[in-house]
Amino acid sequence: MESDTLLHVANFTTLFMCMVLKFPQIFLLMQAKSTTGISLNSLLLELIGYIVFVTYQMYYDYPPPTYLEYPILIAQDAILLLLILHYNGSLWQSLIYTLLFVGGWQLLTVEKWVIDLAMSLCTFISACSKFAQLQCLWRSKDSGQVSALSWAMAVYTCIARIYTTIVMTGDRQVLVRFVAMTLLNLWVLLTVLYYRRRSSSSSSVSKKED
Repeated sequence: MESDTLLHVANFTTLFMCMVLKFPQIFLLMQAKSTTGISLNSLLLELIGYIVFVTYQMYYDYPPPTYLEYPILIAQDAILLLLILHYNGSLWQSLIYTLLFVGGWQLLTVEKWVIDLAMSLCTFISACSKFAQLQCLWRSKDSGQVSALSWAMAVYTCIARIYTTIVMTGDRQVLVRFVAMTLLNLWVLLTVLYYRRRSSSSSSVSKKED
């Protein structure tokens, strides 16, 4: 009984958080009107990972509560992509990305081996998206436009999904993915907080000198 309650709580809180997970990042980006510290490549790879993952779950008829948040995350990432392209002055590229994503999604379910291969690469793709974001932060040394709240919620949802995967499906590929994503999301979060703290310290020193 307790395990059922915990499972429902994990599923509900994950879905709720994912409904608003990207909102802090979207609002911060709209306020700053700058994409400094935000990696376009990271976002594109994340979108690919999400599309592969949700397609795999649907293909094998997994319970909807195990992947229901992913269409919501894809929609939020699509909004983020449009904003980044807009502020980078390359909004026209959105049409190219749309065609590539839709075409790739259709190809995933052509044969069983295709979706299985894509899922085996999904963790690697998603990991690359996190490393792309980390590289962008290391290069810019500025996390002012990156939302720590969004990354903190991402850490929680991955931890919750580790539990729900163990209880509901036991899929080892999916479990490995969530463990890896938890660690990498945490790494990005700590990097964002590190540069934010360093920036605050630099500002304080500058004010004292003035």
